[in-house]
Amino acid sequence: MLESIKAGLTAWLLPGASALLALVATYAAYRIALALTRRFTRSKAVPRIFLDAAARALGVVLCLLVLNGVLEAAPEGLPLLAELQHFATLLLILSMTWAAVRCTSAIGDVIVTLNPVLEGQWKRARKVETQTRFLVRGLNILIVIIGLGAALMTFDGVRHVGGSLLASAGIGGIVLGFAARPVLGNLLAGMQIALTQPFRIDDVLHVQGEWCWVEEVTATYVVLRVWDLRRLIVPLQWFIENPFQNWSRNTADLMGTVFLWLDYAMPVQPLREEFARLLRQSPQWDGKIETVQVTDSSDRALQIRFLMSASNSSQTWDLRCAVREGLVAFVQNHYPQYLPRVRARLVDSSDMAPEQ
Repeated sequence: MLESIKAGLTAWLLPGASALLALVATYAAYRIALALTRRFTRSKAVPRIFLDAAARALGVVLCLLVLNGVLEAAPEGLPLLAELQHFATLLLILSMTWAAVRCTSAIGDVIVTLNPVLEGQWKRARKVETQTRFLVRGLNILIVIIGLGAALMTFDGVRHVGGSLLASAGIGGIVLGFAARPVLGNLLAGMQIALTQPFRIDDVLHVQGEWCWVEEVTATYVVLRVWDLRRLIVPLQWFIENPFQNWSRNTADLMGTVFLWLDYAMPVQPLREEFARLLRQSPQWDGKIETVQVTDSSDRALQIRFLMSASNSSQTWDLRCAVREGLVAFVQNHYPQYLPRVRARLVDSSDMAPEQ
């Protein structure tokens, strides 16, 4: 036993040293070339973006290519040579899959870099970014599936059962379709959203009673950042099957309302003047909409609506709160007698006594 181990180590001494030396030389040369390339290229250049994204993966691929070449040139009859060749090939396939995924992800970074968010062109930039993220994630999933399939095909057992798998492909496809229906549904929904663009990254949505922003879009779900910094995770399929509000679909401009219930005797003209004054001193108002209307009445009070506008949802919310506070303070200071009240008539109980 010891003699066979010693003989195997002796036989592997020269090929092993050659493989180790080749790996070290390849890695050192790659690091030098990588440093020189980064030294003489701009960080925002397209080739540099691809290189930075896949640098580690490409280094592993080059080292494994050299290792496979050394093992192929090794003398036949070495112990465990076939197993080591198979293992090196398997690692090479996985590393190439890793490098392909990193390069595909870099495509998204390149497109986003070439389409920056410029003043007046935010809509186009966000549209391009959303579509790119969807497509890149779909390509990454496809690359991973192909890479895993190629890795599995290196095993003889998998190749031998290929015939029987093809024979049962119809039944297996049906079963797989039912089992993966939610996943496939979300993937198809993602492609549909990427093409039709019902929302984009950073759009303001109103989903299930929550005011939120689109923070991240993955292949199967959307991450929404709620106004209080909570995160709402919604499957893509939900957006296809349910209605939702997009407050920045074409423009981010929004109208906001403030409602006050006041007594019938309250004059409306002073409220109009105070409302106009509050808007003109507010930095949130965009100067477009300024309307005061009596929109409802009950048996006790009038409902007065103050309509205003701002450049986005956050500005609209701040403007509404400031106007509401200012109007309430105005009524309290100048017309406190016209706040909503309950009218009642006091009746002497003696008047209600039954006649004898």
